[in-house]
Amino acid sequence: MACIYVVEDGKDLAWVLKESFSLAGHAVVTAANGLEALQRMRRQTPDLVILDVNMPVMDGFTLARRMRADPLLARAPILFLTVHSDFPSKLEGFRAGGDDYVIKPFDLPELHARAQAMLRRCKIRDPSERNIVRAGHCALDLSASQFRIESRGIRLTETESDLLRYLMAYAGAPIAARQLLEEVLDYPPGTGDLSAVRWHIRGLRRKIESDPAHPVHLRTVSPRGYCFTA
Repeated sequence: MACIYVVEDGKDLAWVLKESFSLAGHAVVTAANGLEALQRMRRQTPDLVILDVNMPVMDGFTLARRMRADPLLARAPILFLTVHSDFPSKLEGFRAGGDDYVIKPFDLPELHARAQAMLRRCKIRDPSERNIVRAGHCALDLSASQFRIESRGIRLTETESDLLRYLMAYAGAPIAARQLLEEVLDYPPGTGDLSAVRWHIRGLRRKIESDPAHPVHLRTVSPRGYCFTA
């Protein structure tokens, strides 16, 4: 069973797609815009994304680029489903990270066949491991926002889980506070206050570090940013 995201702001079409892929034996998650989808993906990782282009808040091309920039979402296949049939739009879709491009109106059996072909080419993860991020002896359960280290289970807020998820994906590499502000906290480029990142990092350290004043796992690498070490 694959986890398929249907990102579509048309309620009727989203319902049809959810019902048809559910009947085919898949778990289906729906979202009405790109930002809503991205936030859900941080807690439930997709195996395939069926993606509209014209949506409020965040359009499909932007979501595809954000997914390709996220190490835990970068390999999920993306199938654009859109009314845009012109060549420049198709080109932009593939450049944004799309793997297939289907024009509305479409034939539902053909869409299923294309989706199934994409799923065959990728490795569907075990459902029990799909939402687990591991780094060394540490594990983060995205669906429960719970961090496990040794024998301890630590509950996190959703924002703390999102930040730790991103840092664990880049374990050993420093990540700039500005990158975290834009890629995790979803501030538009060049906006937002970096103190928001520092505030959440302090909260994380209080929860996961034995001595928050001298962190071992969530270190500051001045002036480059923050680094997770297992």
